[in-house]
Amino acid sequence: QVQMVESGGGLVQAGGSLRLSCAASGRTFSTYTMGWFRQAPGKEREFVAIIKLNGGITDYVDTVKGRFTISRDNAKNTVYLQMNRLKPEDTAVYYCAASPYFLRSLAAYNYWGQGTQVTVSS
Repeated sequence: QVQMVESGGGLVQAGGSLRLSCAASGRTFSTYTMGWFRQAPGKEREFVAIIKLNGGITDYVDTVKGRFTISRDNAKNTVYLQMNRLKPEDTAVYYCAASPYFLRSLAAYNYWGQGTQVTVSS
């Protein structure tokens, strides 16, 4: 079992930056792919970025490539999402999640955090 708690969300102006953190419990953290997903009001939850268990392989949705960076520290059981050059369309609740598989599909993720709100003003 993996439990996760996100932090770092907030209100920022367009063009600004935020760093989200997701602290996970459980000794098996390093064996999971970790992902960030987001859900905007009235929209379905969508994939943002994932990182493989050893941190060497990452994948991003096209809309955040070059602006967001996912990373992980297995010694601290923590995954991060550095978000730069934020846009109003990045406004959403951001969730971290864990999966045994390196997949974009939400259905592959067994464990989810409670989410953290990111609001980008124009």
